Amino acid sequence: MSVPRGSEQPPSLLYIATVSATLRHFLGPYARHLRARGWRVDAAASGVTADTVLRDAFDEAHEIPLSRSIVDVPAMILGYRAVARVLATQPDIVHVHTPIASFITRLAVRRMSADRRPAVVYTAHGFHFHRGGHWAANGLFLLVERLAGRWTDRLIVINEEDFAAAIRHRLVAAARIVRMPGIGLDTDVFDRSVIDPAATAAAREAFGVPLTSALFVAVGELNRNKRQADIVAALAQMKNREARLILLGDGDARPVLEVLVAKLGLTDRVAFGGLVADVRPLLAGATALVHPSKREGLSRAVMEALALEVPVIASAARGNAELVGDDGVIVPIGDVAGLARAMDRFASEPEAARALGRRARPRIVERYDIRAIIARHVDLYDGLVAARRGR
Repeated sequence: MSVPRGSEQPPSLLYIATVSATLRHFLGPYARHLRARGWRVDAAASGVTADTVLRDAFDEAHEIPLSRSIVDVPAMILGYRAVARVLATQPDIVHVHTPIASFITRLAVRRMSADRRPAVVYTAHGFHFHRGGHWAANGLFLLVERLAGRWTDRLIVINEEDFAAAIRHRLVAAARIVRMPGIGLDTDVFDRSVIDPAATAAAREAFGVPLTSALFVAVGELNRNKRQADIVAALAQMKNREARLILLGDGDARPVLEVLVAKLGLTDRVAFGGLVADVRPLLAGATALVHPSKREGLSRAVMEALALEVPVIASAARGNAELVGDDGVIVPIGDVAGLARAMDRFASEPEAARALGRRARPRIVERYDIRAIIARHVDLYDGLVAARRGR
């Protein structure tokens, strides 16, 4: 354990996000690793106290009534008050994720007295201002990031476009920008060799997908940003009329997507898989993952597919190209015809598609394995604790 000399208390870290799902999907391994080193690690988010997995991962879970809606002002006010109460525990570091929680938290920290103020780390999972975004929304989010950057000790960015934007817009001083290759993936878990082929066959059979049919899978919340409607439309345009599509995830766009599937006459070729505890068996049996989103940071779904040696067809949204590299196909955002051509290509050349997937895994293991990324975070945290306790 790296505790600065003369310190009596172990280091303490508080993770804050808008909703508990962010903590569950990304930060549990970090908390367990740090607690094993003697740190105290707490969490705060909406829905966190109802999540038994998170309660086991963290020392204490704090409920904060935040909303993901930028226009939900009452939730922001209540959330700010709740965050201020949690900060009274005086952690050494508060590490914030997601835009709304990050702004509210940094504002609350700014209003603390200097001798009680923790070091603030903010991970941007894709800035909400981006190429192709509406000018008004881009302007608003850029203004917010510039303002909150003044209250940020370290800004972590997870893709090259955001790194360049942080430098160009001077969101924080260049020395305070940290480039991390995402939040990390346990590549031992997402390893094709640990997936029982019988489980993969059973997963396809559960959705009525013949072993001879090309299968495309999409993983993610069903919403406008993820643009699953583009995949449905591309399936309708494919020359291959036997290919199937399974949408894993749930969200407010599901009713619209169901109507579209029926309208295009695809009810026998498209399945809604909902939320599943383990995507690996089905994903491992896919011809390709299709990921046509409008905005990304560094997609976990893409990372998981490539680690499982499944090739990817993705949009040119920020982060996708650097993940996919030459081991898949990148198409312009909204290019339905391009998606259809890529899907037909993979359906007609399954061995070539599989070769792309096999080639991707070593690169994903080398660059994005969670153990190396946790180690980089620990080095960052140790430095901030030493600086804070030495002041």
